[in-house]
Amino acid sequence: MKTKKIIVILLLFLTLTTGCTKYMTDKNNKRIINEETGQNLTSNILCKPTDKELNKIYEKYSDRMEVKLEDLPECKDLKIYNKKNYSGLWVQIFVMPIAWLIVKLGLLVKNYGVSVMLIGLALRIILMPFTLKTIKQSENMKKAQPDLDRLERKYKDKTDSDSMMQKSQEMMLIYKKYNINPVGGCLVSFIQLPLFFAFLEAINRVPAIFEENLFTLQLGTTPLIGIKSGNYWYLLLIAIIIITTYFSFKFSMASTGKSDTQQQMQFMTTFMLIFISIASFSLPTAIALYWVVTNGFSVIQTLIVKKRSK
Repeated sequence: MKTKKIIVILLLFLTLTTGCTKYMTDKNNKRIINEETGQNLTSNILCKPTDKELNKIYEKYSDRMEVKLEDLPECKDLKIYNKKNYSGLWVQIFVMPIAWLIVKLGLLVKNYGVSVMLIGLALRIILMPFTLKTIKQSENMKKAQPDLDRLERKYKDKTDSDSMMQKSQEMMLIYKKYNINPVGGCLVSFIQLPLFFAFLEAINRVPAIFEENLFTLQLGTTPLIGIKSGNYWYLLLIAIIIITTYFSFKFSMASTGKSDTQQQMQFMTTFMLIFISIASFSLPTAIALYWVVTNGFSVIQTLIVKKRSK
């Protein structure tokens, strides 16, 4: 628990000493949207837009930007470290390196959409030791559930302190028997979350990513705008987002019978699936591609681990 508290404090420190993605607003505090793509424009971008029309919008609202447009580098010249414009630890340690990787790989493979997907997969592979541990913990929890249910029945009507202490001790013995670390899942999440949010922020803050196409999909365009313009391939993209999200949640959730915990998990899963399904209409295509690829990888990884476990 002490380690968990230290990690929480470190994450809070990183967040509070820097800023996340900030969107440009007009004098009425209304977000400025690129009408062509439906994208909310970011005020704290890391490099200059190369698209002339997009550049004009940024010039018009330059007073709303965190860093002056003329002080920003070209996206192709983005550096892995830039303390001059952005000095926050969160940006320097997480966001800038990931943004730099996306840009450099994008220049190498000649497409930022492919770069986003490849680096998203690379991050998943790097995190495999942690995610595999979480999946195995979930499988072990399923095996331990009959013993945990018997323990709950045994102490169902006992509320005195001695009984609660005895119950806690017996529960820890069950966890030890099935090699379950009750804190392990939380620690894994604390490791993955900073990288996940840094990746999304890096995408949001590099204008060059949103200026390109992948096949018929424009990386800065939201599916809603794409469908309105007559490109129905965005419907397929939304369908893939929903399907991969559903199976990702389904396969990663530990089954714990008909307990209250299981019902709460089912409710949260359903709520998140509905929320993401609605939100997918307003996600820029670049972020949607990242979401699809990483979720697809997660589903395949979980299936393989579960098959080996059985």
